[in-house]
Amino acid sequence: MDRYERIVRLHRLLKLNRTGVSVDKLMDDIEASRATVYRDIAFLRDALGAPIESDNDTHRFKYVPDPTHDFELPGVWLSPEEVYALLVARQALNTQSDGALADALGDLGPRLRAIVGTSVDHLARVRVLRQGSRKLDNTVFRTVIGAVLERKRLSFQYRARSTGDGSMRNTSPQRLTHYRDNWYLDALDHDRRQLRSFALDRIAAPNLGPIAEDWPDAELDAHFAQSYGIFSGPARAWATIRFSAHAARWVADERWHAQQKSRFLPDGRFELQVPFGNARELLMDVLRYGPDAEVITPVSLREEMKQLLTLALVGYAG
Repeated sequence: MDRYERIVRLHRLLKLNRTGVSVDKLMDDIEASRATVYRDIAFLRDALGAPIESDNDTHRFKYVPDPTHDFELPGVWLSPEEVYALLVARQALNTQSDGALADALGDLGPRLRAIVGTSVDHLARVRVLRQGSRKLDNTVFRTVIGAVLERKRLSFQYRARSTGDGSMRNTSPQRLTHYRDNWYLDALDHDRRQLRSFALDRIAAPNLGPIAEDWPDAELDAHFAQSYGIFSGPARAWATIRFSAHAARWVADERWHAQQKSRFLPDGRFELQVPFGNARELLMDVLRYGPDAEVITPVSLREEMKQLLTLALVGYAG
């Protein structure tokens, strides 16, 4: 019997036996040693605030009656393993978006120490390295989350990264997407009557409005998940990329797209096919593999890659 079940049984026994329960009966009912019973009683009293009193002469425990408050166990219970997972998740969140989401969770350490003890103090041994995330305003982040979950319209100033131009957007938020250490709002742009993705770090002065207009899930999936990467819209072609036998050891285990197709070639190379609309992000990802990757088709994508490589070489000329 794990600790969770023992505590629940202890609580039930003490609640039903107003005159008290002997240690021997508690030992039998929760199938534990005397030392374990005393530890669980201490946890129930000190960590959870149970109104327990003991009779030193009879060695019986009982709840102290309180006409203004009937003690109950907290509604959410976690095992030590679940607590560890929660703490590690918060550690990971703390490295993303300047810790905006971790701050919203608050400091869980003191409250969870009662469950896992000093293990909380060793959380620094779990390292989550931050790479590529952008600075995010906490107020913007929380306002956008509220709009998505409360199904409210959201208006905001938006400055496009590609052009630097600013504009006012009136939207119905559909989904909040975390992609490659950055956050994006998938929303219906009411002025343009189109589905768009907005980078949260480019949003300013967000304001909640009336009830949002919901878009069918099937259409959201079709719009935002058809093509490669974060850029929305339907796929206009399929790209075929071949990786060297050396790079294949890594690429074969990567998930580039939900609809990707792949196969190993007879010479050990790895061939990957993915649908794409905007080629920019796909080409950047292929460039990471340098000479171990080659764009095969379509010809237009292959030519774009050639141009990128040529422009890169210009910087090293002379």
